[in-house]
Amino acid sequence: MKLSILSSCLASATLSHSISIPSFSDGLDRLRSGQNPLASQERFLIELGPEERLWVTEDEKWEIRRSGRKFFDITSSISDLSRREDGEEDIVRVEKEKVTYPDKTSHNESVAPLLKNLDKDKMREHLETFTSFHTRYYKSDYGKKSSEWLLKQINETLADAGAGFVQPFPHDWLQSSIIATIPGKSEKTVVIGAHQDSINLFLPSLLAAPGADDDGSGTVTILEALRVLLQDKDIAQGKAENTLEFHWYSAEEGGLLGSQAIFQAYAKEGRDIKAMLQQDMTGYTHGTIAAGEQESVGVITDFVDPGLTSFIKKVVGTYCTIPYVETKCGYACSDHASASKAGYPSAFVIESDFKYSDKSIHTTEDTIEKLDFGHMLQHARMTLGLAYELAFAKFD
Repeated sequence: MKLSILSSCLASATLSHSISIPSFSDGLDRLRSGQNPLASQERFLIELGPEERLWVTEDEKWEIRRSGRKFFDITSSISDLSRREDGEEDIVRVEKEKVTYPDKTSHNESVAPLLKNLDKDKMREHLETFTSFHTRYYKSDYGKKSSEWLLKQINETLADAGAGFVQPFPHDWLQSSIIATIPGKSEKTVVIGAHQDSINLFLPSLLAAPGADDDGSGTVTILEALRVLLQDKDIAQGKAENTLEFHWYSAEEGGLLGSQAIFQAYAKEGRDIKAMLQQDMTGYTHGTIAAGEQESVGVITDFVDPGLTSFIKKVVGTYCTIPYVETKCGYACSDHASASKAGYPSAFVIESDFKYSDKSIHTTEDTIEKLDFGHMLQHARMTLGLAYELAFAKFD
């Protein structure tokens, strides 16, 4: 796909009347003086849809996010600067294969005892510390320190179980992503993900961003699922059919930057990823209850793998005590989209019907007091159940 800078600017002008595009006369003046008319600030190439790309400044990125739209930032995927004007992306995709998931859940006898060990208090304890950082903005020193704290918790979890290993995945910015691996009998891999960064979309480098729900809730949810999963001796001793990985992505808020880097690396290596589940916002129920609706987990149905999503519904039915509701979240709405873009099957489960999800995210008001840890426990049950079922699935 190729888009010119001119067409990007025209599209940008239609996106938001408040995004400032250099005028024609201003551009001529800059050209006469030897300047690039679009180079007054660093610009980033974002992808808002399969056929929609724009060059924007960083301030414009946050303005677009405030308008409710999400995107990939694909700037770093264009390595040849001479091709940046056309937006021609250097992206690697594995050859898509149809993955067949189990017809039904089949490990309830093993999973049921583990579910009893999931602990709301441990999730709260971790989240209280995680939200105590002024922000987890990926370019900030706070973001770096919060990631180092998280890495320590994951390391201790694995050490206590005597299983697996964890390593940071470094980036060009301060905050690293984190990957914990529990080897199985094969290199076929199931990934469970959440993003660790937070952002205040008004002044990211300055204002507080506790990010309790987005995505502190998902971060501690999958950490708790990992802790209890490792209590199973077969998982801990590497007897599962498949390898499990738990990911905590950096820079989701900047345009899925951390997860794109990881899944592009996996695609280049030819990694065999059989499934990826994203947990982004798992703790807010007030919107659902205020609307008079039943508490449920939201299963995203757009831009996801239908087979994996169908199996997740079965997992919810088996291992959760509340139902699911189908919902949609749009293009590039969380890190599962990076897996899909690289050719891997992915899915996303969120706290509710999307329209009832937390509206205080990306502000100073995304605080722990608004969260329902009983609901987060349901997400941990689903995450644990799915990870166990797919760890022992016999993929062809």
